[in-house]
Amino acid sequence: MGSFIIQRFNLSSNLIIPFLLITQCFVLGTIGHENNKPTAYEVLKDFDFPIGLLPKGVTGYDFDPSSGKFSAFLNGGCSFSLEGSYRLKYKNTIKGYLSKGKIASLEGVSVKLWFMWVNIVEISRRGDDLEFSVGIAGAGFPFGNFEECPQCGCGVNCNGIINLQQQVRKFGETPAVSSY
Repeated sequence: MGSFIIQRFNLSSNLIIPFLLITQCFVLGTIGHENNKPTAYEVLKDFDFPIGLLPKGVTGYDFDPSSGKFSAFLNGGCSFSLEGSYRLKYKNTIKGYLSKGKIASLEGVSVKLWFMWVNIVEISRRGDDLEFSVGIAGAGFPFGNFEECPQCGCGVNCNGIINLQQQVRKFGETPAVSSY
């Protein structure tokens, strides 16, 4: 039936694809706003945090404004690398307590340090920096590093990976793997 519509109105696929993408973005944007409920990302922004602390694909969340208890839900576990050196892993559910500039008692997010996984237990905003604590140690990063939501599997720099995947699907080939 899709080809009938294209032939009937003499529309090219170049016009249909952008229309479908715009429609999909509109639908996804309105899902989080049912009953005027903000998205999980907007809740983070309300507490002075960037949306990039959560990966793309949050399917829902719970938030109790009186206690600050926050839970975000993913469709499955998620992992990716940041800045080519830090590997992050998210569980299906991420929990913590939100207050202005602080996420305390964080559960469900871990970072790989050298050869072991360590839970990130707190995130604090200090001016234009975010401080990540793993309990006895911590590290600071610029706020701007988290303005974009990472994507499971590839992080925030997915363009090369996505383009390669699209080319592979387009030509029906698998990419060559070589070792040096």
